[in-house]
Amino acid sequence: MNYLSVENISKSFGERTLFENISFGINKDQKIAFVAKNGTGKTSILKIINGEDMPDTGQIVIRKEIKMAFLSQEPNLDPELTIEESIFASDNEILKVIEQYEKALENPDDEEAYQKAFERMDMHNAWDFETQYKQILFKLKLEDMKLKIKNLSGGQKKRVALAIILISKPDLLILDEPTNHLDLEMIEWLENYFAKENMTLFMVTHDRFFLERVCNEIIELENGKLYQYKGNYSYYLQKKEERIAAENASIDKAKNLYVKELDWMRRQPKARTTKSKSRQDDFYVIQEKAHSRRKDHQVELEINMERMGSKIVELHNISKKFADKTILENFSFNFKKGERIGIIGKNGTGKSTFLNLITQTLQPDSGKVVTGETIKIGYYTQSGINPKPEQKVIDIIKEFGEYIPLAKGRTISASQLLEKFLFDRKKQYDFVEKLSGGELKRLYLCTVLIQNPNFLILDEPTNDLDIVTLNVLESFLLDYPGCLIVVSHDRYFMDKIVDHLFVFRGDGVIEDFPGNYSDFRAYEDSAEPAKEDLKPVGDNKKAWKQNNVKAGLTFNEQKEFQKIEKEIKDLERDKEDIEKQFSDGNVADGDIAKKAADLEIILKKLDEKTERWFELSAKMEE
Repeated sequence: MNYLSVENISKSFGERTLFENISFGINKDQKIAFVAKNGTGKTSILKIINGEDMPDTGQIVIRKEIKMAFLSQEPNLDPELTIEESIFASDNEILKVIEQYEKALENPDDEEAYQKAFERMDMHNAWDFETQYKQILFKLKLEDMKLKIKNLSGGQKKRVALAIILISKPDLLILDEPTNHLDLEMIEWLENYFAKENMTLFMVTHDRFFLERVCNEIIELENGKLYQYKGNYSYYLQKKEERIAAENASIDKAKNLYVKELDWMRRQPKARTTKSKSRQDDFYVIQEKAHSRRKDHQVELEINMERMGSKIVELHNISKKFADKTILENFSFNFKKGERIGIIGKNGTGKSTFLNLITQTLQPDSGKVVTGETIKIGYYTQSGINPKPEQKVIDIIKEFGEYIPLAKGRTISASQLLEKFLFDRKKQYDFVEKLSGGELKRLYLCTVLIQNPNFLILDEPTNDLDIVTLNVLESFLLDYPGCLIVVSHDRYFMDKIVDHLFVFRGDGVIEDFPGNYSDFRAYEDSAEPAKEDLKPVGDNKKAWKQNNVKAGLTFNEQKEFQKIEKEIKDLERDKEDIEKQFSDGNVADGDIAKKAADLEIILKKLDEKTERWFELSAKMEE
């Protein structure tokens, strides 16, 4: 059954065309994700579907009896209502029955009102509904129902809006970044809820775990064309790769045919027959195909990182409290070169406070933070950019200089750097306040990286970034040689980037887990080994061992295999640096012996690491 049809819609802003003649349908029980780069009109399409905006051409056709709900990134709630009043403001009849029943409970002396309310609950079979609705409120941590909307944080408002929609049980639910502002526990609950409920979904999300586990179809808008994939995220990646390979092969074939037909055209100045005229028409089709090319412009991240000394960042018995709430208590940790730590924990357990203590924007109650002289911290915060009124995109970058230093003594202009971050010359002179959420994040990431940090802290870097930019950021971070701390609810991102986790349990308890997020979930969900094996950071602890892991490797061998490739890459880079210094004649006479000894040590380590890599690779294949 078709619920909604999008028929040939187009949308432009001035000279900029977002999309043109887009058509697709949403049918009962489909769970569709809409995927596109930032700035190509994802949110505009959602608003057009919801009736908040009008297309320049085309129309949206919705089945008459369908009940549709829309969760926007910025919920539109009445600030003067309480959470409870906002929920009961729905036109859902059963909710009205529950509201009357709960009011009757508040006035136990009015037995007649209570009896009527009780009977209506029975008549409408509202008891099960009440249980479900209270479970939703509990899972979304909406406990104080008397709080007014105007006193809530942005994350709390998003959860209220989500609760209202889930409780109303619409036939078709439209979602714009539903996992933003939710902690990992809530995201996983919502994921399971959508996976098992018979709901029809159409969503925009960058959460690739969510795409993998919830969606059964993906629609991609790329270069103005729609592509549909009948499967989850893994299926989409596979089929997209096959499509691109087929397109490239088709273009190559057209190029070969074009050369042949061009020679014929040069020898046929006039179309003397119907047959030759038809061949000429075909030539122009071939010419267009041969000269077509994929617009795969991607963000290019580059950094001129200074080498680290032996001292990185040291935390010595730091403690921090807010009133009666303990965030840290006698916490100690010494960061090593190349440390890659992910931070997870429920909202309010102190993750952002911890980052502010490391950067010394916040001082501990006791203990001290010691930062090495060679350390330059880059801090990507949730607050993002705070532009001046009417400030343009290029002005933001020029605050760091007209020319930005890159690796190996090179420089790049502010304009050229912005082009690497996908801001074309025209976009560079747009006002910052006109940028989309994803474009703002991309610009902010640019301002952090051009300062060339060797200790990078990322607090929720994936919010509002499109999947294409996320993949580029992940590739950059995998090769990033400095220290890295990441706070993120993006489980896919964490799995690829970090080596171990700080798990914030609350009440000052922080555990060091030797693995990525999926490893942690497997550990949490398993009965064995006993959780006593995992101790707070700073204690002597046993590593969690898992003997029945895939690919023939033990758990620790898997971790070793993941790290060893990066270690080999680092050693090869160091080897190339020293060899280049010798070949360029840049080694002073007094340093020749030392550099030669350093090179010998590197070559020995490289042989050892490579041999171990082959051992583990062979074991994986057993």
